[in-house]
Amino acid sequence: MRQGVNFEGLVMSKDPSRKQIFVILGIVFVAGIAFAGLFNSGLAFTNQEEFCTDCHTMQIPFQELQESAHYKNASGVRATCADCHVPQSFLPKMLAKLIAAKDVYHELIGTIDTPEKFEAHRWEMANRVWAKMKATNSRECRSCHDFRSMDLTEQDRSARSKHGNAEDKGQTCIDCHKGVAHEEPDEPETVGDAEDSDAA
Repeated sequence: MRQGVNFEGLVMSKDPSRKQIFVILGIVFVAGIAFAGLFNSGLAFTNQEEFCTDCHTMQIPFQELQESAHYKNASGVRATCADCHVPQSFLPKMLAKLIAAKDVYHELIGTIDTPEKFEAHRWEMANRVWAKMKATNSRECRSCHDFRSMDLTEQDRSARSKHGNAEDKGQTCIDCHKGVAHEEPDEPETVGDAEDSDAA
């Protein structure tokens, strides 16, 4: 009889421990789902056009986008800020979000907080975006535009020729399509160029 009591006591001491483990695992599971939901909601919120254009300086590129075929066109398909500037894959998306934090920082400290300051930095900012697009083989462009999906017979002769040869030449969208959604900035004059124009 004593062995039976001891055995029952042993089982009883294990049961609360198992229950505690299941409760803890349940709490961690529910907390994980809540965190994932909130994190995903945060990402979705920061991908909205309203969020992207909330800064005064982003009104300039947004107005340019609104005048482009990427915003208003015959097919009714619209590209938003995130479609062109935020990767779809998780790790590249997180990297893009971290890099974009510098734009918020520069807005807050006043580096690009007026149209004049924005224009003064436009060439540098555009070149950073172009370099990123070149490095990723225009990944975000290709989520909508893909050489393999293009019907070259529907394109004019110039586009057909360029698109037909671009992939073979190792070219990517940004090599030819700078200034498609935003004004292409003028390259700033170098010191030598400025001196030459002053001398003339």
